[in-house]
Amino acid sequence: MGLRRVVVTGLGALTPIGNNVPEFWNALTAGVSGAAPIQGFNTEKFKTKFACEVKNFNPEVFLDRKEARKLDPFVQYALVSTDEAIKDAGLDFENLDTNRIGVIWGSGIGGLKTFLDEVVNFAKGDGTPRYNPFFIPKMILDIAPGHISIKYGLRGPNFSTVSACASSTNALIDSMNYIRTGYADVIISGGSEAIINEAGIGGFNAMHALSTRNDDPATASRPFDKDRDGFVAGEGSGTIILEELEHAKARGAKIYAEIVGGGMSADANHITAPHPEGLGARLVMTNALRDAGLTVEDIDYINVHGTSTPLGDISETKAIVDLFGEYAYKLNISSTKSMTGHLLGAAGAVESIASILAIKEGIVPPTINHFTDDPQIDPALNFTFNQAQKREIRAALSNTFGFGGHNASVVFKKFEE
Repeated sequence: MGLRRVVVTGLGALTPIGNNVPEFWNALTAGVSGAAPIQGFNTEKFKTKFACEVKNFNPEVFLDRKEARKLDPFVQYALVSTDEAIKDAGLDFENLDTNRIGVIWGSGIGGLKTFLDEVVNFAKGDGTPRYNPFFIPKMILDIAPGHISIKYGLRGPNFSTVSACASSTNALIDSMNYIRTGYADVIISGGSEAIINEAGIGGFNAMHALSTRNDDPATASRPFDKDRDGFVAGEGSGTIILEELEHAKARGAKIYAEIVGGGMSADANHITAPHPEGLGARLVMTNALRDAGLTVEDIDYINVHGTSTPLGDISETKAIVDLFGEYAYKLNISSTKSMTGHLLGAAGAVESIASILAIKEGIVPPTINHFTDDPQIDPALNFTFNQAQKREIRAALSNTFGFGGHNASVVFKKFEE
């Protein structure tokens, strides 16, 4: 028996530019920046004083007040975007086999706010270990899919993937493969991250990874621009319902797109710097296309990793030109991180939602904040600078690359019977 086909039947998003999928997509295609001065803590002594925070979010609107207090923000975000995706997909768990519905979830860091708060409280005390009994269950990465499965009574595959900024793309690839091979019929997949706090911003500042353009946060995320100076931290969550095709058709589900392939590779180069020639990036895209059974000419759009870092943007561009050759100049390329910031472990899920909607709507979201060409980046490539473009998209590739050299790419295709 061949591999089963897997389709996307539901989407949910909680992002710095929209607290649901319609808000997110409208802001994305309008080129709205989510970067602004940080509201969550006092940044007076920090090098970077801005980020792409989730805005106007009150967990108690969605969750019981008592329960919300037991959850780290990254889990709160996961539950909210998943609720939207389940409703969007029209999943009625009372009439489905929940033994064959799973949750596979990605996060790069998990409950950092919880860890920070508990350690600070201990340090302020007299040495007596007075920790909250929910400290560990709030912090651990796997607790997000755990809470989702408990809330909805889902007994299928349930675990987390951790590969830094590639985490939720790896979750999508694993989910696709569990459905392909018959182990599950539906998997709720995606990722969430909540690192905009003293530890997250301070830690990335210490690495010189973040932009310090404090005088102009809205234009600080500048993928492929000559004057880019680091990424802008983002937070939020993205949920994608993946479903076996016949299962989806049997219940009359709407289908956004088909997920047809995923690729993985390692840079094997440096803990934070990409391979200067983009070898790992080229390999992961090659593997994704091979898994999808597609050629480079089948791809119309690449949602690139494009973090606005000096080295990363160059190496990814080299990889695209090297793999796609002359066809690279017929592609649309864009970095939606120019608007959302970098959601780290949640980036793959949120950017996959952008890719899926680009296919469905025939619109390529822009790369905003481009002012000056970088002489090290080929200006003939179409980076969809500053304004969305209409285009029929047969298939889209979404790239995510993580610290440690982890690379993951996923391919979505316009659904056809």
